[in-house]
Amino acid sequence: MTWPSLPLDQWKPTRDTVHLWTQIVGKTRMTLSPPLNHWWNATLYVSARGLTTSLMPVPDGGAEIEFDFVGHELTITTTSGAVRRMALIPRSVSDFYAEFRAHLDDLGIDAKITPVPNEVPDAIPFADDDAHDAYDAEAMHRFWLSLVDAHRVMSRFRADFRGKASPVHFFWGSFDLAVTRFSGRRAPHHPGGVTNCPDWVMAEAYSDEVSSCGYWPGGGEGLFYSYAYPSLPGFASYPVVPGCFDKELGEFVLPYAAVRKAADPESYLLDFLNSTFQAARTLAAWPDQELA
Repeated sequence: MTWPSLPLDQWKPTRDTVHLWTQIVGKTRMTLSPPLNHWWNATLYVSARGLTTSLMPVPDGGAEIEFDFVGHELTITTTSGAVRRMALIPRSVSDFYAEFRAHLDDLGIDAKITPVPNEVPDAIPFADDDAHDAYDAEAMHRFWLSLVDAHRVMSRFRADFRGKASPVHFFWGSFDLAVTRFSGRRAPHHPGGVTNCPDWVMAEAYSDEVSSCGYWPGGGEGLFYSYAYPSLPGFASYPVVPGCFDKELGEFVLPYAAVRKAADPESYLLDFLNSTFQAARTLAAWPDQELA
């Protein structure tokens, strides 16, 4: 199945629970991996079965943690051959957190994390969160399939740029898949102000001038988005096709449902990504017009 339908109202409790699970795993990767510009050491990646940390360094070798949305289990695998498995079933964040930490301790993986979620309005400590406990296996499988589709197109988009560009990676703070292009110039200091996220985190994330795009499972069936930092005069009114500018979000958006229903979803989405990038590059007068 490609470009599956997944109305948010049918799986929002599951999305919100798994969002918090990914924060627990993502914070673990951030702790174990060497710091990398713009927090690239903290992200997850779309894999052949779900979302993975990729290989992380640990004493005497490496470890990888993967959300398997096909078999519906979390696996922790080490280069020494050890494997630990956790069932992805309806279970509270506190229960998930307790078992996960127990497995890390059993494997001798010392990963001290800040045990409170970021970028969510109600930041309940993981160990105390019994409110989020939903898991719809079919919905998570369909969401993963939508990530696979988005990843394929965003990877093609990334490949067309010769300058600095991020991987196509999954940010567990905002629960979205993103890829970012850089002009090569520094940006004004970001003021922060993101819910339950230290201002210095955003300052590092947006230290450079960027055009960024991604896929977020919000709204009706999710949104593709594109924005520029710093903000640009005239950006909102730039003639982008397809898509439109959302004044509340401050970025161009294209509904996932519109992409899914298009005659050629990949070309339709690529048109949006290229058009919005051209808006940012043109208005900001990026220095090397041969980069793309």
